[in-house]
Amino acid sequence: MSLNIISVTLPQIKDVNVVLGQSHFIKSIDDMYETLVSSSTSIRFGLAFNEASGDRLIRYDGNDKELMDASIKMMKDIGCGHCFIVLLKNIYPISVLNRLKSLDEVVSIYAATSNPLKVIIYDDGEDGRGILGVIDGKKPLGIEGDADKIKRHKFLRDIGYKR
Repeated sequence: MSLNIISVTLPQIKDVNVVLGQSHFIKSIDDMYETLVSSSTSIRFGLAFNEASGDRLIRYDGNDKELMDASIKMMKDIGCGHCFIVLLKNIYPISVLNRLKSLDEVVSIYAATSNPLKVIIYDDGEDGRGILGVIDGKKPLGIEGDADKIKRHKFLRDIGYKR
């Protein structure tokens, strides 16, 4: 048996955040839709879920056609069962993560980011694939200094997360 590890680079879409996770039931797509659409009146999103058994379809939903189409393409490229992707516009993942994690079907979240994202996958050479992990962004270049702390605090206030 050979070890088939694949890296799938997800395309970055301007002003879009990605949530990648694992879920376990066909009902996931409906519950995620209801959770997301009720989280904000300005949210735009597309989501897709890969079934791991039965019809093994890519299930999808959302309220933005471009994001739905992109989520389907990403799930096709990843090709792992029982995983999902949510593409978000007009909202940060922090505003919906706990709501998504509280769904009975959601097993785990691999990433919530607007950074470049690579998905590391194991392919068993037959009909099984699974996500081993992700590479979210790039390696650190140094340690935060006093000026960096001021910049961080200002950023959080500028986007409305601190007063």
